[in-house]
Amino acid sequence: MTIALRRAEENDHAEMVRAIQTWWGDSRSPEQARELALLLPRLFVEHFSGTSLVAEDGGDMAGFLIGFHSADDPVLAYVHFVGIDPRRRHDGLARRLYETFFTAAAAAGRRRVGAVTSPANHGSIAFHRRMGFTLKPGDTMVDGVPVHRDYDGPGQDRVVFVRELS
Repeated sequence: MTIALRRAEENDHAEMVRAIQTWWGDSRSPEQARELALLLPRLFVEHFSGTSLVAEDGGDMAGFLIGFHSADDPVLAYVHFVGIDPRRRHDGLARRLYETFFTAAAAAGRRRVGAVTSPANHGSIAFHRRMGFTLKPGDTMVDGVPVHRDYDGPGQDRVVFVRELS
């Protein structure tokens, strides 16, 4: 089957949460996967469905991208969360979701896209670099990567990315 991309809908939320808990089950404990799902409250598909995407293969969710346009910075778009079914990883689906988001953001007048990840998520760091993101200088270095300590609260360090759109 061919994977189709569509706009996210509020009723996709429950399936996204289940997907997070299932798709990350290979790299996290069930409790850690539940905690990860807390990063995607319903408000993201309730208020940012127009800038978020779902990838489907024959009606089954194969991936999704939750993104939005900054309300405070008129040139910035932001990728908040991306999930790809492990069976679909390494086949270009994440790249396709990001590129579709970039195109729509640029068409809306956005010139820059931001994102963050955990310093321990080496795969995400490598992927974002391949996608043309640069790493913003942080206040410390971990394994040669600039890290922003306590970015999302005490002990919640993050790597911060930015990508210019053409």
